[in-house]
Amino acid sequence: MKTIQLKMTLFGIITTCTLVETMHAQQGTTTLRQDPQFEMMLNEKRKINTSITVNDKYKIQVFNGDSETSKRTLSDFKKDFKECDGTIVFNTPAYKVWVGDYRTRIEAERNLADIKKKYPNAFLVKPNK
Repeated sequence: MKTIQLKMTLFGIITTCTLVETMHAQQGTTTLRQDPQFEMMLNEKRKINTSITVNDKYKIQVFNGDSETSKRTLSDFKKDFKECDGTIVFNTPAYKVWVGDYRTRIEAERNLADIKKKYPNAFLVKPNK
C-alpha cells in the first residue's frame, strides 16, 4: 500500500514539474493611441506650473473654511479689491483664500491694513517652499 501511495505521489510531482516547465505566460502587446492635442496640452500645463511662484512671496489670508464659502469669499474679495489677485488653496482639512503677491513684508503689511477694514480676520502668510 505504501509503495502505491509513494508511486502516486512521485508521479504527481513529476507530472507537475513537467507541466510547469512547458507552460508559458501569455504574450501580449499593448498599443496606446493618444490624441496629439493631449501632449500639447500637457506641455502647456507644464509651462504654466513652472511659471507659478506661490512660495516665494507674501500673501494675505482672508478666509479659512469650507469650499463653497471660500469661493464666495474670493468672488466678493475680487469685487472689492479689483487690483489684487487671489486664489483658493486647499490645506487639509480646510480651504484658504490667499490674496496678493507681495515681494516684501512691508508692502504686504500696507495692503493688510486696507484689507482688514473689510476682512478683520485677515493675516499675513509666507508659504513654505
